[in-house]
Amino acid sequence: MTLSGIGPANRDTRSEGIRLRTLILLRWMAIAGQLAALTVADLVVGMQLPLGFCYLVVGVAVIGNLVASFVFPGNKRLSEAGAMLTLLFDVSQLAVLLALTGGLNNPFALLILVPVTISAGALELRTTILLGLVAIALVSIVWVYNLPLRFADGSVLQVPAVFEYGFWLSIVIGIMFLALYSRRVATEIRSMSDALLATQMALAREQKLTDLGGVVAAAAHELGTPLATIKLASTELAEELADRPDLREDAELIRAQADRCRDILRSMGRAGKDDLHLRQAPLGAVLREAAEPHLERGKSVAFDVFPGVTGSERQPTILRRPEVIHGLRNLVQNAVDFARAQVWIDATWTDAVISVRIIDDGAGYPASVLGRIGDPFVRSRTASQETGQRPDYEGMGLGLFIAKTLLERSGAQLSFANGADPFLTRAEHPNRSGAIVEVRWPASALVVRETDGLGHNRPLEV
Repeated sequence: MTLSGIGPANRDTRSEGIRLRTLILLRWMAIAGQLAALTVADLVVGMQLPLGFCYLVVGVAVIGNLVASFVFPGNKRLSEAGAMLTLLFDVSQLAVLLALTGGLNNPFALLILVPVTISAGALELRTTILLGLVAIALVSIVWVYNLPLRFADGSVLQVPAVFEYGFWLSIVIGIMFLALYSRRVATEIRSMSDALLATQMALAREQKLTDLGGVVAAAAHELGTPLATIKLASTELAEELADRPDLREDAELIRAQADRCRDILRSMGRAGKDDLHLRQAPLGAVLREAAEPHLERGKSVAFDVFPGVTGSERQPTILRRPEVIHGLRNLVQNAVDFARAQVWIDATWTDAVISVRIIDDGAGYPASVLGRIGDPFVRSRTASQETGQRPDYEGMGLGLFIAKTLLERSGAQLSFANGADPFLTRAEHPNRSGAIVEVRWPASALVVRETDGLGHNRPLEV
């Protein structure tokens, strides 16, 4: 299954989520902090600062914020270049202010990490790298060229050189570490958000098809009587117009079109009647329904449904829930895509558990991702990879994530494994040597109780 527009396979749209108002608000907070620090240093601590130049640098930030607030709408979303220039301005403004107030002797030098961290969480990788390099370069320049901090008596505030070097090194390492950390976390959050959106879309589509089937079935049932009336009337007209060939042809055309409408509604309503009247079905029937779209794709699919040790001989009737059918269908698709020739679908039941295993004879899951299967975007593939196995498919772990999420929503637990030791030769592999997915439900989560049925009749309320 492919869902266009989901995931990072298409293009990076990180910066489209940054509102100008957000950066303006953050800058106002920085301006307030800078003014507070300058005021305390001057009036409370008694530092000799070049206040004119300092207030000029802060004023530039104030003017920039005012211009951005009045010229652009507050809900404007910045482009990648616009966001980068905004953060570069913030880094440069802070660096100039640090150069005027002691350089790395100023403990507020640590704040230069903030714009880089914002970029790592919201912008593209190349933008973050550029901003990080600029921040490191500015910190290095400020370390060497700065106006010293002086107390009221003229003495200079100077930390030992080794501490100053350590402070510079910690800022450089902090820029790199926080950038990588923030980007990693933001990427995982965004991937999970995209995958959950895709899951919701898949479930909504399955539910819509189920609901649509019920509507079609009802329409087919209700239209049956008027179509039969039209056919009967047109037949009688054709018989009465035997001496009028031109009109007889029109009557026969009406009858033929009524038959065509009946056939169309019958074919459309078949699945709808199933969904309308059979809200539950035997376990084997649900498995075949889930696998049906992939039974004619050139791979043999074998079904084996049998009771467990403590299970009754009668096959359990389970709920035909959209998330169960769609989740199993995704697992079957994955098995058929990677199988060489054969896929096995085994189902067993006991009084407490229903278990379904989907096995193929392919190469199995790569060892590098076996422990992370079920996470969205486990790995990315280029367009040329595996096109022979999965044409028109861009595999990024999203299908398995959707299947896992939907099935766990129904109360299932999933496990993934390989059927053969990777160190065995191909000749030593058993028949079922490929990927294995096992889905287990508590019987109470899926099995229809004997009293459930299709519902109960209720008396008419007058």
